[in-house]
Amino acid sequence: MACTLHVAWDERLTSYDFGPGHPLAPVRVELTVALAQAFGVLAEPGVFVKAPAAASNAQLELIHDPHYITAVRTGAADLAYGLGTPDNPVFSGMHEASALVAGATLAAAEAVWESQTQHAVSVAGGLHHAMRGMASGFCVYNDPALAIRSLLERGAEKIAYVDVDVHHGDGVQVAFYDDPRVLTISLHEHPMTLFPGTGLPVDNGGPGAEGMAVNVALPAGTGDAGWLRAFDAVVPPLLRAFRPQILVTQHGCDSHRLDPLAHLELSIDAQRTAQAWLHHLAHETAGGRWLLTGGGGYELVQVVPRTWTHLLAEAAGRPLDPAAATPESWRAFVRARTGMSAPESMTEGASAAYTPFSSGYDPGDPVDRAIMATRTAVFPHHGLLPSP
Repeated sequence: MACTLHVAWDERLTSYDFGPGHPLAPVRVELTVALAQAFGVLAEPGVFVKAPAAASNAQLELIHDPHYITAVRTGAADLAYGLGTPDNPVFSGMHEASALVAGATLAAAEAVWESQTQHAVSVAGGLHHAMRGMASGFCVYNDPALAIRSLLERGAEKIAYVDVDVHHGDGVQVAFYDDPRVLTISLHEHPMTLFPGTGLPVDNGGPGAEGMAVNVALPAGTGDAGWLRAFDAVVPPLLRAFRPQILVTQHGCDSHRLDPLAHLELSIDAQRTAQAWLHHLAHETAGGRWLLTGGGGYELVQVVPRTWTHLLAEAAGRPLDPAAATPESWRAFVRARTGMSAPESMTEGASAAYTPFSSGYDPGDPVDRAIMATRTAVFPHHGLLPSP
């Protein structure tokens, strides 16, 4: 089913650049947009590409401390604000670039909420680690949290946020930990083995919001079958019980087996499967209102462009054939831009098969133990049974 899609994009978004050698290289977004254009995804009927404006100080202050915003704008290293660290080195124009990313996601959120489009995507967004007064984990301004706060300001009363980045969506969880209007769900590698070291199942929401923070902490080495089993066991039941007015999703693709910064073992095919699930759930549970962002992803050529092009096509309601060959024009662009060889197909040939958790709980399986820990901590607060 074709859908209307607002794509918040402008080449200026590649100015969010921590410099040579930093893992969060903007070329990953550049290659994504080029691949989507080569497939004609952005020219489909009902797809509208719109250049965003930078977020204003007033908008940024929906989440961020004014003193922190001033520190970012000043452009000097200040460790008290997390600026000038190896993860978040200061760069020229940092405030302007970061505010533009935030503005893109805010514009996408507005477009969905005001019924200008069914779905909207901010592919350069998803900077989910930034805190109220501190940069963290390559993130300066927390655009998903800003979008959620702006939706609440516009009158939303029930918002669900699903984060499939390999790293815990800590900044978004912290922003809404005590707010019963916002359900945050994060599927991530266990904090014992990966930054930011948070996101245990027992962290399930503050007073009056118990069960509204959901953390699925998966063991290092989890592959397609285990990850999809965990997603299926947690995300659909909670979204169906909560029935949000809008679904916000963060699509970091650093859960891929080739990602250099983490230890999960997913394929592009499993990531594509999750995208399709979330699209279906947006229509089933949220009236079709769906705001999407990018996120982490540090294999810049083989993974990010393919996964996020699938995401854009899925959001447009025109999913690509996984067996499709990547266009030769794009492969030539990749060679010219990076000196690297581009992938030739949009699939890795993985089946993305899994066994549903409803088939039974195996206490000897570490993935099942992670699933059960989450369901035990959260499901009763939603009137659901933890057991399969």
